Amino acid sequence: MRTLISTGSPWEPKVGYSRAVIVNDTIFISGTAGKGPDVYAQTRDALATIETVLTENGFALSDVVQSRLVVADFEHWQDAARAHGEVYSTIRPAFSLVHALPFVEDTILVEVEAIAVRRAA
Repeated sequence: MRTLISTGSPWEPKVGYSRAVIVNDTIFISGTAGKGPDVYAQTRDALATIETVLTENGFALSDVVQSRLVVADFEHWQDAARAHGEVYSTIRPAFSLVHALPFVEDTILVEVEAIAVRRAA
């Protein structure tokens, strides 16, 4: 079974992606940008959005098994990593930190992706 999760963004059909895809007990969450004045704030906001997507679809933040941080300005990777660590310090999913060229929109400083596996009840 495959379920597509949409935010209604006009980019989803244009680019051909979903906010998230659920297959059986696994949810794959696309790169999620946050709002805020700096990398730390944007990372925390993106992680809050990911948590909302998880909980609205029957998952918990503690179900996350893999996380990826993509930062546009590698000078500020530690700010993104600090925000990530505050959320995932006890969950400790597999993790990647990636440096990317600037995002399509120059106000985006970071994106976060996640994969979570729902635990059996």
